[in-house]
Amino acid sequence: MNSNEITRRHALTAVAGLTAAASLGSIGVSTTPAVAAPQPLKNDELKEALRRVEARRRRLLTDRPSANRWEMQKAIDDGGDIVTRHIPGTGLNVSVRTGDTATVLIHVIRRFHYEVDVLGLHGEPKPIEGWVAPSVVHDSRLPESNQASGTAVVIRPGSYPPGVRSGFTTGQKMIIRDITADTEGVVRWGGDDRRPYEGLFYLTVPPGDARLKRVSAKIRAWEETPGSGAGVTPDVTEPARRRLAARYR
Repeated sequence: MNSNEITRRHALTAVAGLTAAASLGSIGVSTTPAVAAPQPLKNDELKEALRRVEARRRRLLTDRPSANRWEMQKAIDDGGDIVTRHIPGTGLNVSVRTGDTATVLIHVIRRFHYEVDVLGLHGEPKPIEGWVAPSVVHDSRLPESNQASGTAVVIRPGSYPPGVRSGFTTGQKMIIRDITADTEGVVRWGGDDRRPYEGLFYLTVPPGDARLKRVSAKIRAWEETPGSGAGVTPDVTEPARRRLAARYR
């Protein structure tokens, strides 16, 4: 959701509420005969509502998209779209964009934790990183800029530096590609990019793309079905799964 959409949504909500309150007399809510026309909105009330909307916009929004066209946000857990979420089965938390984005990214993290390498071992300083401040993003064309819009996560930041390959074994890479195949290409592994970043997983689709909603619904259905989803280890060597994984590389 971009800044114009958020601003418009909150402004319309505020104005609608004020207009409704001022208009009750015109629709016969009271049994007392009307003696005067409904009072117009007070300028100060409207100004205050718009002031609050603008203050929220300045506090959170940047009007600056990350590489996948989602808007970067300045803060988390502050009334915006990026929140800290618990990752079931791991004891860890991550800050990502709420809704369908969180569903697919958390699924990726959980499968990594269960099948590739356990995250959050004793003494591990930072097993996972989600949102970062837009101020640290120097090139919004790079896929890691998607962290600032809450649409990417990095496994063990610092352990798999950008530009370096061979951080994972052949078997681990096979599992990672099977994980992203679960998302039908909605999430991409940075290790398959021309400039590799093996710790990075990021959303590839822009805001409003129907694929994100479809994949998120599929993952939620798995989570509600015993024997499905993260935590159930599939045979990633099965030919059909390998063909699917190759399709999304």
